[in-house]
Amino acid sequence: MPENKSLAHAVILAGGMGARLWPISRELFPKQLVSFFGNRSLIQHTIQRLNPVIPSDRLTVVCGKTHFYEISRQIQDLGIDPRGKIVCEPCGRNTAPAILLAILKVLKSGKDPVLCVFPSDHVIGDVKRFHEKMAAAIHLAEKGDIVTFGITPHCPETGYGYIEGGKERAEGARIIRRFVEKPDAKAARRYVETGRFFWNSGMFAFRASVMAEEFKGLQPGMHDRMQRYVQNIGRSKAHLYEDMENISIDYAIMEHTQKGVVLPSDFGWSDVGSWKSLFDFLKKDENGNILNGNILTRETQGCLVMGGRRLVVTNHIRDTVVIDTPDSVFVSNMENSRDVKFIVKKLKEEGRKESHHHQTRMLPWGSRTFFEECADFYFSRIDILPQKTYSVAPKKGWAKRIVLVSGSGRLRQKPGKDVLLQDPVQGCIAISGRVAVCNTSETNLRIIEIGTHDNFK
Repeated sequence: MPENKSLAHAVILAGGMGARLWPISRELFPKQLVSFFGNRSLIQHTIQRLNPVIPSDRLTVVCGKTHFYEISRQIQDLGIDPRGKIVCEPCGRNTAPAILLAILKVLKSGKDPVLCVFPSDHVIGDVKRFHEKMAAAIHLAEKGDIVTFGITPHCPETGYGYIEGGKERAEGARIIRRFVEKPDAKAARRYVETGRFFWNSGMFAFRASVMAEEFKGLQPGMHDRMQRYVQNIGRSKAHLYEDMENISIDYAIMEHTQKGVVLPSDFGWSDVGSWKSLFDFLKKDENGNILNGNILTRETQGCLVMGGRRLVVTNHIRDTVVIDTPDSVFVSNMENSRDVKFIVKKLKEEGRKESHHHQTRMLPWGSRTFFEECADFYFSRIDILPQKTYSVAPKKGWAKRIVLVSGSGRLRQKPGKDVLLQDPVQGCIAISGRVAVCNTSETNLRIIEIGTHDNFK
């Protein structure tokens, strides 16, 4: 008999790119890792607001391999040990496989808790009310229901899917009558007027074994393949996952199960699915603007303007989105700002790096910022975390040099031949062959790396 059946466990879904929030959200650093407000990222806010309903030791994050180290670092920054709390997908296959992977991993441990599933990139304004609804959902799930949180609509939004509720159940939940796709404005108004429809939030609560049985009955091929993948994880069985259908939990299970209920909820929710939805959620200044960064405005109203160190100036504009990053600037009218996803698609088709990564790339050992990068020359800043090592291996035809900026450590060129790095006046150090820069201190080590090709003049 599985133990700890009454203890709830959180599953955080941290896949996806968030293309509608480009250029800040990118493939290697998607929106769930970004701090849009305050000092915490969206995934950190998601984890923090689980307490005290679900303690941090009962947590599983499902993510892609490329985001493992940054998510691990961000969890650790919250004072939580990330070991054993992150499950990596070999590739993205939408929410149904991701949720099933988490379910089977938990059941494999011999436990059968209620699982509360939350996307990592949503925001919630009323955390107290959210905790009350979490407790209600857990109570329903303990009785065998599969619960989805339905957000009480405040306007006829066309950017969300809707769930129609039927007969009322305990905790104010309703039997799910049907799911409907994102409607046009006329249909959305009709849905809101009935009082029976709710925005589909993509948040769930269910007993692990109950949902596993639904997968077994409704998606037997996926269930069987995932069972084999979980049993052989780490043994070159990635193809089992890669061969699974790319399908959402709604299409795979929720639209077909007889156990589904929608729990009407109103706790200041937003999926932050576009610049407009972020604008709608955040508090405005006296001119109806949201300004973040080094911003100067004149005759600017109803705008979202975000930047960094570089000065951004606006003059005589209304209802506009301006997003400045070191290598890209996005400008759009507010209403159509979600169309940025088509721009991202175009960038990918053209092989543009701006869709893939930022000027600064987060890596397991620290970060790397490219200030200049061309065919025969590059100039970058390397920040190495305490007790981490950065390996340097010049490519054929290239010469590399490093300059210490701050911190201390060792340059290891050959076993037993270390160069102490502690004085920025050491000047340029030429690199020949493979070397390792080791940060042996308790603070970051910063170096400048310069690479030149034989053709460089």
